Amino acid sequence: MERTLITGGAGFLGSHFCDYLIEKGHEVICIDNLSTGNMENISHLLGKKQFSFIQYDVTNYLHVDGELHNILHFASPASPIDYLRMPIQTLKVGSLGTHKALGLALSKKARFLLASTSECYGDPLVHPQTEDYWGNVNPVGPRGVYDEAKRFAESMTMAYHRYHGVETRIVRIFNTYGPRMRLEDGRALPAFMGQALRGEDLTVFGDGTQTRSFCYVDDLVEGICRLLSSGEVYPVNLGNPDEITLLELAHRILGLTGSRSRIVYRSLPEDDPKVRRPDIGKAKRLLGWEPQVSLDEGLQRVLPYFRKKVQ
Repeated sequence: MERTLITGGAGFLGSHFCDYLIEKGHEVICIDNLSTGNMENISHLLGKKQFSFIQYDVTNYLHVDGELHNILHFASPASPIDYLRMPIQTLKVGSLGTHKALGLALSKKARFLLASTSECYGDPLVHPQTEDYWGNVNPVGPRGVYDEAKRFAESMTMAYHRYHGVETRIVRIFNTYGPRMRLEDGRALPAFMGQALRGEDLTVFGDGTQTRSFCYVDDLVEGICRLLSSGEVYPVNLGNPDEITLLELAHRILGLTGSRSRIVYRSLPEDDPKVRRPDIGKAKRLLGWEPQVSLDEGLQRVLPYFRKKVQ
């Protein structure tokens, strides 16, 4: 039985990995300080012999008794509302938290996977984004606390691989959605869902022509687990390359929910990316992976979850 530590394991993505790995027969240790994670996401796992939860801040000294085979480092605020509210904590978990998790991986001789982000590309000047693009990030802008924390985390991960020989993986995650997202986390898809289901105006920032590419969570989990089992140490994009404008997304959600809500426009936030679409050629070649769930199918799957959340 493999023993896997997941930092940020009570969050949206981390909790789905807890489920997936337990189903695969792993023993899973979930660590989360619950600053953005939620016990509801893992409540169904409490009491299982294969699962344990530790409420802890991974920017502090990090130790786990016994052997570890894998460390998945997902701990970090990941939505604009969260990292703008907690800028210093975001920088600390990307730097100190990554350092502590890598140190644990070194001491346990464990495989380490960093959950990085498409935000490493900033407001990109290359489209679609390939892994060899270095990005267009404003380090002193409000979003820089997240972007630069993840870029530093990637550098730290590669340093531990090169200097200490730690077996490392880096996944750059593009927009992902599914059950357990928070309605109030500030991202477009849950925001539109919540507003439509409550009969409120849908808030589109800018003119709505900025684009995103949305990957269903089940597809992402499968891709990351394939990456974990691969031999690739350099970053790999995972996301859905089907690109859509935010205005079109708003209209799709209105149609899906049957809502009569209006669309209203607000000023575009500073440094908000105008385009976002992954080039997943590397993932196709190395992992034999590409998304299987279309946006329309994924929205149908997640709609009951959001309906329940607004009740």
